[in-house]
Amino acid sequence: MTKFKETPYTVDVRDLINRPGTMHERHLDIVVPEDLGAGLVAVKTGSTLTADLRLEAMHEGILATTTVVGTAAGQCGRCLRDIEFRVRVEFAELFGYPQDEAFEFEILDDHIDIESLVRDAVVMSLPFQPLCRRDCAGLDSETGELLTESPELEPTEARDPRWSALAGFQASTDISTDDDIHAETHREEK
Repeated sequence: MTKFKETPYTVDVRDLINRPGTMHERHLDIVVPEDLGAGLVAVKTGSTLTADLRLEAMHEGILATTTVVGTAAGQCGRCLRDIEFRVRVEFAELFGYPQDEAFEFEILDDHIDIESLVRDAVVMSLPFQPLCRRDCAGLDSETGELLTESPELEPTEARDPRWSALAGFQASTDISTDDDIHAETHREEK
């Protein structure tokens, strides 16, 4: 049996135990003890997550429906600028009473621990390749300057001679639909 350890993620549910039909709402401000996430962005140590819980007592245990809101910080995956954005996740989980039937999550010493649920939900919501904005052009591969802030460079020559044959081609601006083609074919037949 797992030993109870109080953390910022534990919630006292003693007033709900064995009282099916009872519902309470709780609000937690969780100061994150260690980074939630890895890579370019994470909810950083010391930042605050706000958790709103709706706890419903049932015959098998307590159903915790939770909404967690916080701020993630890190770097843009293209231009490496510092970024910050809001994270909002929701989940619901049944915490079972300790008994013969095994539950993935159990009530221990009149408390539930939502740490693994919060961690999983927050980390899975973070983007793998975060961007400072949708149209971020990134860095110039030769100069390392931000492409969005540097003046437009005039094309001097094809960088790779294998592409030089395509340099004279331009995209067509003539847009024809199937109906236009069908009408043109029909006129030619008459």
